[in-house]
Amino acid sequence: MSLVFWCCGSNLALEITCLLLKVKNPIVVFRQIRNAPTGAYSYILGDRNNPVCIVVDPVAESQDVLLALIGDSGLDLHLILLTRAHSTTGQSAVSLRNRTGGIIVAGSGCKHLEADLQVAHGAHMTFGDEVVHVIGTPGNTRSSVCYRWRDRLFSGDTLLIGNCGNTNMPCEDPGSLFDSVTTRLFTMPPETLVYPGLDVNGRTVSTIAEEKVSNPCFSNRSRDSFVALMSS
Repeated sequence: MSLVFWCCGSNLALEITCLLLKVKNPIVVFRQIRNAPTGAYSYILGDRNNPVCIVVDPVAESQDVLLALIGDSGLDLHLILLTRAHSTTGQSAVSLRNRTGGIIVAGSGCKHLEADLQVAHGAHMTFGDEVVHVIGTPGNTRSSVCYRWRDRLFSGDTLLIGNCGNTNMPCEDPGSLFDSVTTRLFTMPPETLVYPGLDVNGRTVSTIAEEKVSNPCFSNRSRDSFVALMSS
């Protein structure tokens, strides 16, 4: 079930999509929050049993809504996970840390963010009884990572729905981005749900199977062709 609300102010429009996990355990919390002007997504993953939660890619304009949802769920923020090393995301994470005491986590080698913990491919983190796995996906930035939790992937800017990368930011290494997606993401189970870092069209979720077949950046495209596409 999906419930959508709109919160509007003079310079703010947030679409909050509350997606209920189809699992037997009722203590699991999952929320997806979209900043309508930019299409950027933030996510809350929570375990009511302990009760703690993590946030993935907090957007500055969404912070008050994020904290309200966390509070309404009776959770304490434990980790703030970042998928990409962009200054705007980093500033928002620092602000959220100052308000909550949450620990900022980013990919290893990140030099542009004030991260408390840097994680590499293959690492995992726990919050309550839940586990999040780190997938190193260098390319869009050298320290880009994705996070896998249960049956879903939080892909940041590495893999978007029908696209890849942030069109507002240059890709640091197109060849590595192609390798990251094709060898580390497209090898995941086809039914894995893909939750992107943004989507200007408001699409909320895809699957690995759908992206392998229909994403024009990767489908039937060679590495050299992809590098030429991203460099044009």
